[in-house]
Amino acid sequence: MNPSLDYRPLYNAFREIISVINSSIRLKDVMDLVVWKYSEVLGARGAIMRLLNIDTDELEISASYGISQAYLAKGPVSLHRTITDACRQKKVILIEDIVNDPRVQYPESAREEGYRFIIDVPLSVADNVVGIIRLFFSEIRRFSEAELDWIIAIAEQCSCALGKARLIDSYEFKYLQLATHAEKLSALGRMAAGIAHEINNPLAGILLYSSNMIKKVPPGEPIEEGLQIIIDETIRCRKIIQGLLDFSKGRDPRKEPTNINEIIDKSIKILENEFHIHRVNLRTHLASDMIDVMADGSQLEQVFVNLLINAVEAVPEGGTVEVISSVGESRTSITIEVKDNGPGIGKKERDKIFEPFFSTKSKGTGLGLAVSYGIIRNHHGEISLQSHPGKGTRFIITIPVSQDTDSGLAGISTQETP
Repeated sequence: MNPSLDYRPLYNAFREIISVINSSIRLKDVMDLVVWKYSEVLGARGAIMRLLNIDTDELEISASYGISQAYLAKGPVSLHRTITDACRQKKVILIEDIVNDPRVQYPESAREEGYRFIIDVPLSVADNVVGIIRLFFSEIRRFSEAELDWIIAIAEQCSCALGKARLIDSYEFKYLQLATHAEKLSALGRMAAGIAHEINNPLAGILLYSSNMIKKVPPGEPIEEGLQIIIDETIRCRKIIQGLLDFSKGRDPRKEPTNINEIIDKSIKILENEFHIHRVNLRTHLASDMIDVMADGSQLEQVFVNLLINAVEAVPEGGTVEVISSVGESRTSITIEVKDNGPGIGKKERDKIFEPFFSTKSKGTGLGLAVSYGIIRNHHGEISLQSHPGKGTRFIITIPVSQDTDSGLAGISTQETP
């Protein structure tokens, strides 16, 4: 330890930053304090904190202290030119030749501002560099090991705040998405129930009279074909109405100890002919240690059949559909995945995929996934979608083993595959 170094400023600044990180819910407060304390304690002319914009792959200014507006107006800098291997190793970077160092993207402007020495401090979340703090000095200076350790320690605390803020943002976004989706489904359910009841009676009459008429028509008569079309289309409408009623009622599942692997096998047997006709390969990887869950087997069978039909119809001839089941590490939940190597689903479609009447298929009713979502929700589970154009589609279902108490609203999420 260097006896000539006064550690009190380092200690006091560290305490102050930690206090703000623990008490403030505003990330901006933390960032502003960090760049200020870095500059004050280390004697820097100023500091800039840049965070990564994942859409543009550039580092954009998020906080600054002591830096002129003219220099700040220079805009973002390139991630790849600024973040070096040493930076990824969470090391402080000392830049003495700011004119010729490629990491300094505005060297002439820096010299005009009176900067002669720069240090870069990486910000990492989950081992990924998400930003950088750049400190500007009027002259080259040397740092003790204690000062370098302090610089890294502050950066680590700031990174923790960044990670916490991002986690909060993701939960808020997911909650708002879920609340909006649930409200929309509730409104659509009430509307669907009213429409279904109003249409059901006329449809029953049409089906009854057309069925009676076709019995009285001699075979081969032209009117027979027309009546058969009326009957077929009426039956199709009745199926849509029944789907509406199923969606709006949300029948409570009749839960009993159920082996999911058995339900999956049963669903696959129902669709064996579909796989054969479309010449689609099926692969199953079912957990050998599967445990029973409290579930309605017939309802889950409906979900699996619907997902498998969608997958079969999505992949080209010779394509592959995989079904995977697994037990969670804590053995409190099970997971089922249905994935294919089809064309995938675009972002706009992913955002609407569980909405009633939305379908990517020309002949689809758009009710299958909406009803499936309701079934999984009634099992206190979560259904999520991962897809990207050209990279196939994966539906992931998670169901808790015990459902004696409601563990919260079911979740729904859509995201791109990495």
